[in-house]
Amino acid sequence: MCMFVFSTAIHTAAMDMLGGSGIENQCRKVDIIADAAYCIFKKPKSFTGNFIIDENILKEEGIKNFDVYAITPGHPLLPDFFLDEQPVIVTKKPETHGALPELKEEEAQPSPKPRSGAVEGTFRIVKDSLSDDVVKATQAIYQFELSGEDGGTWFLDLKSKGGNVGYGEPSDRADVVMSMSTDDFVKMFSGKLKPTIAFMSGRLKIKGNMALAIKLEKLMNQMNARL
Repeated sequence: MCMFVFSTAIHTAAMDMLGGSGIENQCRKVDIIADAAYCIFKKPKSFTGNFIIDENILKEEGIKNFDVYAITPGHPLLPDFFLDEQPVIVTKKPETHGALPELKEEEAQPSPKPRSGAVEGTFRIVKDSLSDDVVKATQAIYQFELSGEDGGTWFLDLKSKGGNVGYGEPSDRADVVMSMSTDDFVKMFSGKLKPTIAFMSGRLKIKGNMALAIKLEKLMNQMNARL
């Protein structure tokens, strides 16, 4: 068995739904999946266990023109979010590493008092929009690690009665942790930046339950008019 991933976003119905109008221009056709899979099937059984990237294995087969796979040839493509960067090696066996060094616990540092600004204003509007119905429909705690002005750690608690927002870490463990700049945070909640696009382009990092992260996107859409 091989692990197979894509180097760029692939155009599907899901991409249209999450990415919105025009997202197809930043994607490749599903044809590249079929061609790459065929290249894998041609390999001997001993090839099992490799980590495969569609574009790289096609290059091994002599493919040079990848514009034929693009929905809009020449248009910049969204990188796949499973890859931090393009690997130098085309295909390679997973490496075995030794045990990770033990991390020392650091003493908790008091969080600085947040400054008034766009982030605080956004959270204030979010808080005013909360209700028991929103909490019941979401049932999640979100933590935001924001960089830039008004940055720091913020939370949105959609588990406790009526919901709550605030500066610092939530009292209970967060289900989803999102890391981004303060500018992108404000843009996302105001509808100027789609979370899916931010995530796939690397501007948004998500840890935790992805299904609950998608629920937050729906909540953002409800708040766009007020932000």
